[in-house]
Amino acid sequence: MKYSQTTFHSAGLAQTRFVDLESERGGEPWRVFVHLPLGEAPAGGWPLLVMTDGNAMIATAVDALRVQSSYPAGTNVGPGVIAAIGYPTEDAYDPLRRSFDLSPPPGRSYPPFSEGGPQVLTGGATRFLDFVEGEALPFLDGLVPIDPSRRTLFGHSFGGLFALHALFSGCRAFSRFVAASPTIYWEDAGLLDSERRFVAASRNGELAIHLSAGEHEGATLAPFQYGRDDTEKRLSNARTARTLELTREMAERLSALPHARVSFEVYPGETHMTMLPIAVSRAVRTAFQVHVA
Repeated sequence: MKYSQTTFHSAGLAQTRFVDLESERGGEPWRVFVHLPLGEAPAGGWPLLVMTDGNAMIATAVDALRVQSSYPAGTNVGPGVIAAIGYPTEDAYDPLRRSFDLSPPPGRSYPPFSEGGPQVLTGGATRFLDFVEGEALPFLDGLVPIDPSRRTLFGHSFGGLFALHALFSGCRAFSRFVAASPTIYWEDAGLLDSERRFVAASRNGELAIHLSAGEHEGATLAPFQYGRDDTEKRLSNARTARTLELTREMAERLSALPHARVSFEVYPGETHMTMLPIAVSRAVRTAFQVHVA
């Protein structure tokens, strides 16, 4: 593993730092935000939550974990390690890189996000998963003891698509997968082919899958989104994405898997973006639950 930064830097959050990691394969580095708990690790190591879109997610995740793990009797949440993988930017997202990293192959090319900008490419999820499994996880193992049986992968939107791609690709580095508002429809819903192959192959070992979507990711928009200049466009996009419908249907299919605990939630009153804090909290509860029901 090579480092574009030789030392960790403060992320401005309690017990949280970041480092920019460059893959041994080269290319631009990823910024990895790491939150480490205080005290001695349990005998089997700390549970781990890995998140995509790290710049946008880390603060919410750290706050949720700090509050909930302080009251385990009322939350069923204990301490653990958070690793949120993002990019060397001060912005919440790097749209160009995340479009490539989080979308399954084979991918396509799209017009630039802005006039004169670079072409938008997709299809890099397998490469990114290789980095997560082969380089980021060993790096984290070198920092503190990690329990390999309690590793959770979380993503929202394209990140949810990536988490499901990892699951359906047969990734065994994680036993818990949390996909919030996954863009299942993306590029002719090719993810559904991966799902069918995954179900047909079956998987041994306990598996937890949590899927979710906001109430207003289906046929209806949020009340404040009606009567605007972009209302019809948003309705058209919603009918294309069908996030709520497709996520619910996937959860129903996956519930038939043996050895799998599958849950699905609709967040009342929430849109694709407003549901984020709730989804992050669910990821924290999934990753760091003290007692499994």
